[in-house]
Order: sequence, then C-alpha cells, then structure tokens
Amino acid sequence: MNAFDQRLKENNKYPLKAEDINTLQVNIGYRCNLTCTHCHVEASPDREEMMSVSVMSHVIDVLDGNDRIDTVDITGGSPELNPYFMYFVNLSVSAGKRVMIRTNLTLYTEPDMRGLLSFYAEKGVKIIASLPCYTEDGVDRQRGKGTYQKAISVLKELNSLGYGKEGSGLELDIMFNPFGPGIAPDQRMLEEAYRQKLWEMHGIVFNHLIALSNMPIGRLGHSMSGTEKIEYLKHLEENFNPQTVDNLMCRHLISVSPDGRLFDCDFWQMLNLPVKSEYSTIERFNYDALSKREIVTNQLCFMCTAGAGASCTGALT
Repeated sequence: MNAFDQRLKENNKYPLKAEDINTLQVNIGYRCNLTCTHCHVEASPDREEMMSVSVMSHVIDVLDGNDRIDTVDITGGSPELNPYFMYFVNLSVSAGKRVMIRTNLTLYTEPDMRGLLSFYAEKGVKIIASLPCYTEDGVDRQRGKGTYQKAISVLKELNSLGYGKEGSGLELDIMFNPFGPGIAPDQRMLEEAYRQKLWEMHGIVFNHLIALSNMPIGRLGHSMSGTEKIEYLKHLEENFNPQTVDNLMCRHLISVSPDGRLFDCDFWQMLNLPVKSEYSTIERFNYDALSKREIVTNQLCFMCTAGAGASCTGALT
C-alpha cells in the first residue's frame, strides 16, 4: 500500500473511487507555442501528438450519448494548434455541453488566431487563462520574454467582448501556479490580489482565480534533483488535508489523451497510468463502469490534497 492510500485508510476514505463523471477533460494535442519551465505536459512547438478527427468523433459520440456528462474541458499544449480545434468546439457546443478552453493567451496575438476570441464569445465558451503572476517579471521568467505583454493585450480584448464582466454570461477565469515546487497560497487572498493589481495596472476584470500547485513531473520534474523531489513530496504529505478528498477532480472527471486513451487525470496521462478498467479508450467508453472505477493513486496525489487542495477547477476546501 502506497503512502497516499495509507493516509486514505487512516481517514476511512480508502479505496479512492469515482462518484460520477460530469466532465470530459480532452487533451487534443501536446504542441504549444511556448516552452514553460513548469509544464507537466512538456509541451513545446516541437511536439507532434495531435488528436485526430476520428478520435474526436468518438468523443462527440460519448457526449451525445451521456447526458450526465455536462462539461467538456479542452486542453493541451495549446489546444488551438490542433487543425480541427474549431470543428471540435462547434460539435461540443452543439452537443449541449458547457465548453471550457484552457489557454496561455499569447497565441491569440498571432494574426491568424485573433479571430478565435470573437468565435469564443459567439459560442459562449468559458476561458481559463493561465497567468502565473500578475507582474511582468514573474510571467516572463516562466514563459519567456514578452509573454506577459501579449497576455495582457489579449485579456483586454476579451474584456472588450464582455468576458469577465458581470451579467455578460461570458466567463473568464485566471489560473495561477507557483514558479517552482510549492503549495499554492490561499486562493481567496490571491484572487483579491490579482483582482486589485490587474485592475489598477491594466483595467482588466475576470470572474475567478484558480490556484494550482505544480506537479513535480515533466519539465519541472526534470529540473529538480532527487533530493528536492523527496523533500517536496514530504512537504506535501505533511500538509495532507483529508477534507479535500471528497472533492478531488478525479472522482468526477475522465481525462482523454490525443490518441483516445482514458486516464483519471491529466497528470496520470503524462505518466502513462491509464484507468483501472477494461474500458480504457474513448472508443470503448462505458459510463456505468467508469463512473464507479477505483482510481489510480500514488505519492504524487498529495499534491492535490495538501493544504486547501488543488485542482484544475480550484481549491477543494
């Protein structure tokens, strides 16, 4: 029994099982226009993995056939670089699902990408915009020189379309992550700081802030020594909060890889740890079986359960 399962057992929460599936988190490609220092996907302009139209069609079949799945969470890399991106968004919206796009924002400064912003507004999709700091130096250290100013210009344009503004129905959330290993700070306090600073410096508004800790895998993991990883994981374990377990995203979500394989979360996708089920591909999707599956766990699960908890949708307590 691994250390995480032991903690679950001590708190009468073992084994960890799914409760339902209300979200398909679909990674449609690992290619990205940036090479961020913290990226667990190790996304870059050189990655070639892309979801095909065939796999997308299977995803849409699952969405059409399962009313209990109400949300499509589209991610990457930069998902916009998949040549069938707009096709997939259109079909997901037509399926009657709530559609979210995870983006680094900078891509939309390219002339052939700017039109996507009005497309999003027309379709009513939610934008989750990664902005790891509200200062220029903080963002450029993680993402490269000039990325902050590009992101700010896109946020202003999104605001002009109504995103982030009360009553518009167009949701704009900001995602924060630390520069290196570390538990994300208090989400409510950080949200207030972002809200104040982005308004004062740029006149930018948004709906909510999501604080996500960094997983010590991928590019960040490669930059850490063995000792640093051990100390970080020990720190996470020492801050384990059993109150976060009931709201873990893996209990309500399935992650779909570009080739159509199924995972409990996007992190396990990167570690090639598929779901514990014979129904492990989108072509063989079985809601009843997968919504009750036992979830794959290991010591890295302490990242999502330390402190107030961390997930792709925000703090868990």
